[in-house]
Amino acid sequence: MKKLLLVTSSIAVSFSLLMGSGTALSGGYNHHQPCKHLPSHGMLRNILKRAISPTTNGQIVNGGFELNMWATVVSKDGTVCAVARSGDKINDQWLGSRVISAQKANTAVAFSLNSGVGGLALSTANLFTAVQPGNSLFGLQLSNPVDPSVAYRGNSSRFGKRNDPMVGRRIGGVNVFGGGLALYNEGGRLVGAVGVSGDSSCADHNIAWRVRDGLGLDNVMAGVGAPGDNIIFDLTNGFGHAECGAGVQAANDDVIANCPLNDGASGGCIAP
Repeated sequence: MKKLLLVTSSIAVSFSLLMGSGTALSGGYNHHQPCKHLPSHGMLRNILKRAISPTTNGQIVNGGFELNMWATVVSKDGTVCAVARSGDKINDQWLGSRVISAQKANTAVAFSLNSGVGGLALSTANLFTAVQPGNSLFGLQLSNPVDPSVAYRGNSSRFGKRNDPMVGRRIGGVNVFGGGLALYNEGGRLVGAVGVSGDSSCADHNIAWRVRDGLGLDNVMAGVGAPGDNIIFDLTNGFGHAECGAGVQAANDDVIANCPLNDGASGGCIAP
């Protein structure tokens, strides 16, 4: 009898521990905890596809190669919340840009602050000049490396889908060219960041700007660009970025004109 009770108790304890560990595991991988106020995978993919589609005048005005893209959203603590791709198949967009998009999002949230006194938003484009040899942030790109166990884990068939293996984990990484933007809610609070990759870095920035506008999380109050955390095509500026080719400034001018900050996802800068 004692032996039976001992076995029964052991089973009960094991079950309790199993349930507890399962809860802890799911808590560490729960999309609805750090990410509950951020866009879903479906919303991110929809907005991304519309951001690279022809606008109402029938022209693509992002200033790049018109390629498919990756996009990643992270929470304010760097947890990956959603990873999406605009193409149907994994190689419809540069595979290497999946991790780069996450790296960009992590960078934007890591080096942006809540609005208010001392608040400042920095896009990844704003870091390009500052990290060059002899400049004020030289070496920054080496400071927070990507976690390869997060970047390359899991089955590649899940890449860019709702259950992408990066979701629920911190990717890390610092990227120093265009495509990463912090996300701000209506109260000016930093809630996360979006990273976009798959084209020229200037086009990546423009597409990320459209995506952020479409998500309605562009309430940037302060930055080093004009406006906000926009890319600066002036390498003599401490936060400047190289031009990626002919027409990039005109493309950025078009984006800024059609996607003003703090407009609450008016939808005017992405395809219907």
